[in-house]
Amino acid sequence: LGWKFYDADDYHPLENKKKMEEGIPLNDEDRIPWLCALHDILRREDTSRQDTILACSALKKMYRRVLIGGISAIESNQPEQQGENPALKILFVHLDGPKDIIAGRLEKRRGHFMPLELLQSQFDTLEPPSAPENFITVSLEKSLPEILLQIESAILQG
Repeated sequence: LGWKFYDADDYHPLENKKKMEEGIPLNDEDRIPWLCALHDILRREDTSRQDTILACSALKKMYRRVLIGGISAIESNQPEQQGENPALKILFVHLDGPKDIIAGRLEKRRGHFMPLELLQSQFDTLEPPSAPENFITVSLEKSLPEILLQIESAILQG
């Protein structure tokens, strides 16, 4: 697509990375500042009219609201903002698959701070997207070309 790409893991503060390396799951207090920083990146790119893809484990509905509307989305419990900084338009792609497939992919990663032992905590935290969120669900049981085609098709359809 020629879009700018960001991996949210690159923006975790050192404290979060150390916690995960030690096998300690992150909590909301750990994640909210990280998500706010990601929102700021998305806002900056949107302001410059740059289409962007962010790979991010936005596990909870609240986390996705922060990506859309920043910290004010938590305070108001709504992603919609009025005035100067309207909510970002984001299509969330929920990559859904059985734990064993995801575990297999995690085992193949080298040099990453999140150990396989934390996978269950991610499943425990997960709140799959639901209406009225703007999302698609893509099965990880499909081939990579099929996954990419489904995502690209959804993006191009607007």
